[in-house]
Amino acid sequence: MPLSQPIATLPQSAVAAGFVSREGEAALARQLLRPLFPSDHEIMLLAGFDAYERLVGFECAEGDATGRCVITPQCWNRLLRRHVATIIMAHNHPSGIAKPSEADLACTREAGQFLRLIGIDLSDHLIFVESGHFSFRNAQLI
Repeated sequence: MPLSQPIATLPQSAVAAGFVSREGEAALARQLLRPLFPSDHEIMLLAGFDAYERLVGFECAEGDATGRCVITPQCWNRLLRRHVATIIMAHNHPSGIAKPSEADLACTREAGQFLRLIGIDLSDHLIFVESGHFSFRNAQLI
């Protein structure tokens, strides 16, 4: 299900294809991103990379009163001022369930569309849980 299609129930095959065990995580996920996520509440991180794949900025979006993460325009602006070429979105699910919610799917689709309009690649969206993470890229949702 590409991000340009309407959101529907995520097929189990996509969930299985997108899950990466903690032991199989790449260095970026294991060493840079995973340590930044608390286990008790959800946060969203945006990691921006330049054309040479160097990390040039991080932005953090905390959950609102409903527990959902909201990426504000100010958050995007601070990251985009660093002239990023690609962005990785990452957040955690304290529930331990790596399957993306409908809100996760919508947020990823909207962010991807927005970034494409301004010539920036949404490289992946990772959802971290204790046992590993879900990769939208691996599940072919990006």
